Amino acid sequence: MPTRSSDDQTYAPAARKFHWWTVALVFLTIPLAKVMTYRGNDLNIWDATTNALYTAHKSIGFIIFWLVLARLVYRFRYGAPADEPTLEGWQKLASHVTHWALYVLLIVVPLLGWRGVSQYGARNIVGPINLPQIAAENQDAAGFTFWLHGVAAFALVLLIGAHIGAAIFHFFIRKDGVLARMLPTVGRK
Repeated sequence: MPTRSSDDQTYAPAARKFHWWTVALVFLTIPLAKVMTYRGNDLNIWDATTNALYTAHKSIGFIIFWLVLARLVYRFRYGAPADEPTLEGWQKLASHVTHWALYVLLIVVPLLGWRGVSQYGARNIVGPINLPQIAAENQDAAGFTFWLHGVAAFALVLLIGAHIGAAIFHFFIRKDGVLARMLPTVGRK
C-alpha cells in the first residue's frame, strides 16, 4: 500500500491526508474551546450558542481521537520515510521526540475531555447521540479532569507551535527538504 519508493523522502499520500485532516480539526477545535469557555465560564452565558460550541468541541475532539488512532495504526503498518538526510543527530532526535509527543497529546487531550464530560454527565453530542460513558459521573472529579485537559491542550499548542516553527526554519533558513516531506508541492526553497 505505501506509494513511495524506499529512497523517497516524502510521506505517502494517505499519511499526508491523516496529517492535514488532523491539523484542520485541531485548528478548528482550539478556537472553539476558547470561545465556549469564555462564554460559559467567564461571561456565564449558558444558552443555545454556548451549548452548540461545547457540542461541536466534543464532537470534533472525539473525531480527532479516532483519527489519530487510525493514523497510528497506519504509521505502525506502513512506517514513515527515512529522516531528511541533511539533519544532524540532535535534530533527528528532536524531530522524533516531538512527533511522538504530538501523537501522545493528540490522544491524551481528547481522552481527558471525554473522561471529563463522562464525569460531568454532559456526553450529548448530536440530538439523542451521546458519547460512550468512560468514567462514573462525579462532577467534583470532572473539574480536575477538565483542568488536566486544559493543561495538556496548552502543552499540545506549544508543541504544535514548535513543530510549525521547525518546519518554517527548515524551509526558509536551512532550505532543506523537511517541509517537502509533508508538502511535496513546495519542494526545496
